[in-house]
Amino acid sequence: MNWIAITIFLVVGAVLIALELVALPGGVAGILGGVAMAIGVWQSYAQYGAVAGNITLIVSLIVVVALLLLLMRNKTWKRMGLKEEVDSRVNTVDENKISVGSTGTTISRLAPAGKAIINGQTCEVHTVNEFINENRPVQVIKIEGYLITVKEITQQ
Repeated sequence: MNWIAITIFLVVGAVLIALELVALPGGVAGILGGVAMAIGVWQSYAQYGAVAGNITLIVSLIVVVALLLLLMRNKTWKRMGLKEEVDSRVNTVDENKISVGSTGTTISRLAPAGKAIINGQTCEVHTVNEFINENRPVQVIKIEGYLITVKEITQQ
C-alpha cells in the first residue's frame, strides 16, 4: 500500500469522525472513521517502518484533536445552528366567535390537519378520517381544548 492509499484512509477517517460529531449521530460513522484511521496508521507501520509509523500516528492524533477542538468551539455551532424563532402559537379558541356548529372555509388542504378561517378567525383545524381540499366550506363538529374538529359541508 502506498502513501496515497494511507493518506486516503487517514483523511476519510478524519472526515467520518467529524461527521459523527456534527451530523451523523449513532456511532457508526465514528467507529468507521476510527477503523479507517487505524488501518492507515497500521499500514504506515507495516510498509514504511517504525519511524514513519510513529510520525503518521502523531500527525493523525494532532489532526483529530485539532478537529475536535475546532468543532467544539462555540462559534462553529452558532454558524451551523438555526437562527429563526418559532412564532407559531396554539389555537386560542374564543367561545364568542367559534363554537360547535360554526362554519368557515379551509385555507389549506386538511390532510387531516390544516388551516381554516372560521367566523373571521384563522385557526388550525382537524378532520375525522377524511381529507378536505382548500377553499371548501366546513363546519365545526367538536371542540376539545385547543383541538377544533371540522367536517366538510356538502351541498344537497
